[in-house]
Amino acid sequence: MKRNTRLSEFEKFVIFSKGTEPPFSGEYVDHFEEGIYTCKNCGIPLYRSQDKFHSGCGWPAFDDEIPGAVKRDLDKDGVRIEITCAYCGAHLGHIFFNEGFTPKNVRHCVNSVSLKFVPAGQKPEIDRIFFAAGCFWGVEHLFKRLEGIVDTRVGYMGGHMDNPTYEDVCTGKTGHVETVEVIFDPKKVNEEALIKYFFEIHDFTQKDGQGPDTGEQYKSVIFYTSESQKMVAENLKNQLSTRYRVTTQIRKASTFWLAEDYHQDYYEKTGKVPYCHFRRKIIW
Repeated sequence: MKRNTRLSEFEKFVIFSKGTEPPFSGEYVDHFEEGIYTCKNCGIPLYRSQDKFHSGCGWPAFDDEIPGAVKRDLDKDGVRIEITCAYCGAHLGHIFFNEGFTPKNVRHCVNSVSLKFVPAGQKPEIDRIFFAAGCFWGVEHLFKRLEGIVDTRVGYMGGHMDNPTYEDVCTGKTGHVETVEVIFDPKKVNEEALIKYFFEIHDFTQKDGQGPDTGEQYKSVIFYTSESQKMVAENLKNQLSTRYRVTTQIRKASTFWLAEDYHQDYYEKTGKVPYCHFRRKIIW
């Protein structure tokens, strides 16, 4: 787990040791200002204020998360489902179902000390978007070169199987595509620049893959984590569509399954270079 050394001892207890703050003690229990809630440990956006509700349980409650932001695992007690930050692994709390609080019938019960509030109109410390553009080795390699990129990870998204392996995905039957998680500093690079770069580093006109890599797992997809990302992606795709045949899909992010270690930073590890990805100039 990536650890923020500036946390208090109690914050470390909750976030790293899976502790729990006393009920009704957290600063966000009755907090309903417009904005987003980010991970106190790493800074990635986790929840939106419009998904927060008052449950009376003594902890902040949300009936939805920002797409791809929260990971679910069976708790060590073997009964409850623990929720953690999908990026850094910080403990958030637990998730409960079928309680009837909202139409979604879901309650993310989250410790206030695991969160940091960012008011509407302000940018979070870091943000994320997911891109699929053929073999994830080359896509990750090129995104690492872009100014404002904080981190990248490769994995699988969009399918119907839990915990898919590379071999599973390569069958083309799981519905997953090879995907790169791009963590960026929104103060240094904006969503439009990221999505334009995505279109420039692969052949978005190829329907069945990229170059010699063909199949469902190599298709072109933008997985957005916010409505603003969706809007920018759709606008840019529409611009390109006046001059090119654009096969890129624009889809809401879902569970991101991290790929095996040997796939991470593949070209940096091997010293090789991408065989079907390079940056090219396109007409907007």
